Amino acid sequence: MAMACVASRDSLSSLGRLTALTSPTSSSDLWTRRFFGLLGAVFVFRLLFMLFFTSQADLAGDEAYYWDWGRRPDWGYFSKPPMIGWLMGAIGWLTGNAEWGVRLAPLLFGTATLAVLFTLTRKLFNAGTGFLVALLILATPANIGMNLFFTIDAPLLLFWSLSLLLFWLAAEKPSCLWRWLGLTLAIGLGTLSKQMMLAFPAMMVIFAAVSKEDRALLKNPRLWVTILLGTAFITPVLWWNTKHQWITLEHTKHHFETHSLSVGKWLERTLEYPAVQALVYSPITYAALLVVVFLAFKHWRSLDRRARYLLLCSGPALVAFFGLSLRQKINPNWPAVFYVPAFILLAAWVQGGLPFAAKPFWKTWSLRVGGALVVIAHLFLLVVFLTDLKGHKKLNEMRGWTETGIQAGKFLDQVPRPEHTFVMTTGYRYDAAQLAFTMPQHPQLYRWERSGKVLSQYEVWPGPEERLGDDALIFKNGGDKPGEIFAGVAKHFESIERLGRVEVNLGKDNTRAYDVFLGRKLLSWDKPGVSQPAKPTP
Repeated sequence: MAMACVASRDSLSSLGRLTALTSPTSSSDLWTRRFFGLLGAVFVFRLLFMLFFTSQADLAGDEAYYWDWGRRPDWGYFSKPPMIGWLMGAIGWLTGNAEWGVRLAPLLFGTATLAVLFTLTRKLFNAGTGFLVALLILATPANIGMNLFFTIDAPLLLFWSLSLLLFWLAAEKPSCLWRWLGLTLAIGLGTLSKQMMLAFPAMMVIFAAVSKEDRALLKNPRLWVTILLGTAFITPVLWWNTKHQWITLEHTKHHFETHSLSVGKWLERTLEYPAVQALVYSPITYAALLVVVFLAFKHWRSLDRRARYLLLCSGPALVAFFGLSLRQKINPNWPAVFYVPAFILLAAWVQGGLPFAAKPFWKTWSLRVGGALVVIAHLFLLVVFLTDLKGHKKLNEMRGWTETGIQAGKFLDQVPRPEHTFVMTTGYRYDAAQLAFTMPQHPQLYRWERSGKVLSQYEVWPGPEERLGDDALIFKNGGDKPGEIFAGVAKHFESIERLGRVEVNLGKDNTRAYDVFLGRKLLSWDKPGVSQPAKPTP
């Protein structure tokens, strides 16, 4: 009898351990550990790849441009709210203007964004679905670029994801003031990152109006105070624009201008939008995102509160962008934030979390094709940078700038009046930004715009008119006729002499060259007008 009792107790103990291992809590802990293991491994790999990439390529033009913004913190800039400039300024201060610091920032933002999305998905569904969301996002070419190049989308995606999480938490416990305060801050910081964030409060109201369980939120003052205070972060940006003739608005308006096209050109532009989206999000995954959004709309009545939340935060905007693509060109990154909840919806669908079933094909081939593209992209970059293929025109735009800056800096070291000499360029805004970043002296760069209009932040800032009487070290893009200086620049100086040439070999008969001039004693300067900004280059 005693033996039987012991055996019975052992059996019960084993059954208890088995039950614990198969319980939802145990499963959640397992998938959570797997997620953070995956996140850590990806972070280490990307950190090593980033260091390799940094050793082979310089900053992209936009990155150098935003870095230059960071040296003059303000409440606004020519084309964007101030967050990217502030972040660049902080990075420059913390890392001594090191290129790896600029490259590390998007990796940190991207890693944090994945962690937030996992937390949101685990809250909505389960940790296993959260793990799949991370895999699906990691298996997109877009995610490679988002974690390697520091643009305005890196902070925007983080604050957007935080807003999705915090609004859901606030809706579940509307009496919790801290959740609303966190949401207010996320919306505000997102608004300072990119104007697209202003769409989020509208989605909050629409969800509260559509969801029966959340309709009481419309009577909750916390919701309206959060929206009011969160969007109020745009106030100093608007104030800055009033001081600069609404230059950001004027720039943004050009993105929505349309031109009459032939049927063939219109069809080419229209098809370009889904083709590029399929490339950046991986073809099968992109198709799966469209399918799940379509099916979710079709089965709206059978969706629960969670699925409706995700659909309302993605579907209508994605449909709107497709409609907009019929009338104009759409930049690939514009709808990026609206794919975030769609990825969660997709993961829930293939995991059986939605009322309509998904075939295994969508999960299996999304990960296979997406994963293959990611591997190919990394191998392609390795092969290109380690062979003569790195002479491609697009890659040349990110190469050779360090050497260019070193050569340019030597000219600055030799000017006769260093205390009374400023540096300027006559080329594109990237010329000014890259020289400012790569010249060892990190000089303040001025730019001459031949059109006399405001095309960049360099025309918004005070120009050489604040340096009357000083000399100028002038870098003229070597693509123009050698030895020739623009009459529009020369007329402002007492005299101009040619000092030499900066020339860097980029391989395959490609060179980057600047003719260097010394303008003696600036006599006058015509500051570009801001009343009619010219159309910016996309």
